[in-house]
Amino acid sequence: MVTILYFAWLREHTGCAREEVMINDDIQTVADIVSYLKKQSDGHAKALGDMETVRVAVNRSYGSVETKITAGDEIAFFPPVTGG
Repeated sequence: MVTILYFAWLREHTGCAREEVMINDDIQTVADIVSYLKKQSDGHAKALGDMETVRVAVNRSYGSVETKITAGDEIAFFPPVTGG
């Protein structure tokens, strides 16, 4: 099982801030979990439809769609952070 966290507009689209997802051997990377999540609802598909506009952290470290995941990981999706 992995914990998925959504922030800002991703939370609004998915309708949840946090969810637990059972993973199997087919889900090994962030890209794999994104593909799985997009099939869960239209909101998930909208939130995760363009990963160029979404940032990801795995266990509180910045990652990418190629980042490997395993059971027990925390995966956070959030919009790009800007300053100024």
